[in-house]
Amino acid sequence: MKDYEARLNELGLSIPETVPAAGAYVPAVQSGNLVFCSGQGPYKDGSFAYVGQVDSDVSLDNAYQAARIAALNCLAEIRTVIGSLNRILRVVQIRAFINSAPDFHDQPKVANGASELMLDLFGNAGKHARCALGTSNLPSNIPVEVEMVVEVE
Repeated sequence: MKDYEARLNELGLSIPETVPAAGAYVPAVQSGNLVFCSGQGPYKDGSFAYVGQVDSDVSLDNAYQAARIAALNCLAEIRTVIGSLNRILRVVQIRAFINSAPDFHDQPKVANGASELMLDLFGNAGKHARCALGTSNLPSNIPVEVEMVVEVE
């Protein structure tokens, strides 16, 4: 069994505090051996680390970092449900929504912020299905929102 909690520390990362749901939903829910995480934004240290549309207000590099933060927030919500990241067998799917300027077409490069973090943390178990969707707006004008599905033991 892999120690993903220790691997997180090796990467110099930590799981942030969870944020209360912003509406009439739960941040994460388990059904059978799958845990579904609701969309998470780049919330860090009490506020959104980045705000605005990618390619007009937020650079591609910053949007990539925003996706990493959002993915960490997903893991925080998932860990709240399952108790430890070590119970994760694999990352099944990531969906990334990118608040895109009209002529921005590099949504997959932004979503790589979340995807590459999962590969760094979980290795082969981090390989997942994914979609990267461009949108004209997101709640609170965040640049990225990430949803995640994981399989657990």
